[in-house]
Amino acid sequence: MEWTGARYADKPTVEVRTWIAALPERVWTLVSDIELMPRMSSELQSVEWLDGRSGPAVGVRFIGRSKHEALGEWATTSHVVEYEPSRVLAWAVEDPRNPTAIWRFTLEPHDGGTLLREWMQMGPARSGLSFAIDRMPEKEQKIVFVRMREFEANMTVTLEEIKKLAESAQTSGEASL
Repeated sequence: MEWTGARYADKPTVEVRTWIAALPERVWTLVSDIELMPRMSSELQSVEWLDGRSGPAVGVRFIGRSKHEALGEWATTSHVVEYEPSRVLAWAVEDPRNPTAIWRFTLEPHDGGTLLREWMQMGPARSGLSFAIDRMPEKEQKIVFVRMREFEANMTVTLEEIKKLAESAQTSGEASL
């Protein structure tokens, strides 16, 4: 990720992508299983569907609990805002009309496998990072840049893990869902 000088109000974004030697339907089973995500993340500790739900659909909510060495521990409620099986899963953190962040997985058939993208946007609503910026406003651009780099690194690990799981199932013949 290159230095952009972005401020929080700029709603900076980051995207990572990978090609997976497995069909989108197989990759989707992993991407849409958000309870699997904490096993792929050093920051996300747990995820739990709310309102008696057990899977994604537009409007469904889940709580995520996270932990970060510099930011402490926190929980957020996310709302699924896009849901197209085997294609798109996106959620807005906290208020879907004014989220603290938006996250999106996009799957696309490509060269006999799947092109998987993970994208996120910081803001526009205030988040835990806003308090660090409040304490050191002169360092806002650096704070935003460092956090976006952390997101990029964590997202890269997540996609590598999804790739490994999808391809190992593909080669062992479990992919015929």
